[in-house]
Amino acid sequence: MMSELHEKSVAFQQALLKSERLRILILLGAISAAFVTQTIRTIILHTLEDLHLWLLTFLLIALFVGYESLMLRAVNHAIQTGGNLKNTTWISNIIVESCLPALGVAFLPSASIDPAYRPFMNPVVLAFFLFIILSTLRLNPVSCRVSGLVAAVGYLAAALYLGWKPSFGGGAPLLSPQRAVFSYSIMMVVAGFTAGAVASEIRKQVDAALREAETRRQVEHLEHDLEVARSIQQSLLPTSMPQMEGFDIAAWNQPADQTGGDYYDWLPLSDGKVVMALGDVTGHGIGSALLAAVCRAYARANFTAENELLIAIERINAALARDMTQGRFVTFVATICNPKSSRVELLSAGHAPLFVYFLKEDRFDILAAQGLPLGIFSKLSSDPPLILELKPGDLLALATDGFYEWANAQGEQFGTKRLEEAIRASRELPSGDIISSLHRAVVEFSGGTEQQDDLTAVIIKRR
Repeated sequence: MMSELHEKSVAFQQALLKSERLRILILLGAISAAFVTQTIRTIILHTLEDLHLWLLTFLLIALFVGYESLMLRAVNHAIQTGGNLKNTTWISNIIVESCLPALGVAFLPSASIDPAYRPFMNPVVLAFFLFIILSTLRLNPVSCRVSGLVAAVGYLAAALYLGWKPSFGGGAPLLSPQRAVFSYSIMMVVAGFTAGAVASEIRKQVDAALREAETRRQVEHLEHDLEVARSIQQSLLPTSMPQMEGFDIAAWNQPADQTGGDYYDWLPLSDGKVVMALGDVTGHGIGSALLAAVCRAYARANFTAENELLIAIERINAALARDMTQGRFVTFVATICNPKSSRVELLSAGHAPLFVYFLKEDRFDILAAQGLPLGIFSKLSSDPPLILELKPGDLLALATDGFYEWANAQGEQFGTKRLEEAIRASRELPSGDIISSLHRAVVEFSGGTEQQDDLTAVIIKRR
């Protein structure tokens, strides 16, 4: 009787049970009001026949109230426990309630009415339509139609019990008792199908509201998970920068989504040197964030004073190649800074361009990658690391493509030239301020367009 969506929705089941409880309470109230009215009328204008009918009515209503009380108890129990009623309970309830007015028609006729007119000259007939109308609260079009069909069958059975004889010939008038009973039964079927149409329309609205609520719940759940993932990813980023004699080092990251595929990290080695790394996983979002966290873990496990830079990155690549799915890779660049030397060792696996600024000559060198990105092949194909000689004021800028590929409303990208200009304009500032100036320049250039890719930058400046 319920769709898969509704079977899985506790909220819908609870709403359906509360609607059923309301329907039962309305029925009890309506029947009780009718019985109180009949009781008052019997007290004021009682006859022997009235007392006899009142007693039969009392017995019939007592039977009805007892049954509905049991049904109400079952519904309240299901609401409290978060359960549901069985399909057999729903079906039996429809049949019992639809047949109940038939008992009133059969056993509560007035002796003063001609027997031919008793099947429809009885106020109890109106109870059929009350039950059919209230069946819409079950929010099930099938139950409404079944209610109308069972009511029609029950009414015809009660009429037959009272001596009604159907007439299918053309001699009897349309409003004759023989044909009016059959017309009443048809009206009950029509009422059931009409109630079903109303219930179907209400059900559509409930379905739409349910789907909207479910979608909103899933979005909120996803946003919560992403926020947790973001906080975890941000906690993996260093909370401080290495303090090295002769070097001013700063780094910064801003993902395009709540989570991103860029990361930076630094690690002190036992010989006093410092490894600074930057990685950019293809794409952005939670999948790329997970791979970035994996890359960080492999890097921390392999960067040691005993491992040369090339050997460490080869091992990182071999580990990532086992984890990467097809089409995924990581561009990665690592540097080793020595506080006792002005030389910086650098190796880039697919991450380019790299920017080296020489203060004395006021010029940039654009470096290409020495090897392929990590994770493509199990064996890394790479040239040896580069050795950069940085004099005071010189700097090395490592940035992900989110900076120079950010486009404005006209589709023009920020580009590497503007990146160089932004760095040159702030070259006298500390490394952290250079990154801030670079970010401010790209945001101003974008003119308010949405950030499409993660932003990560590392500046290594010689004091």
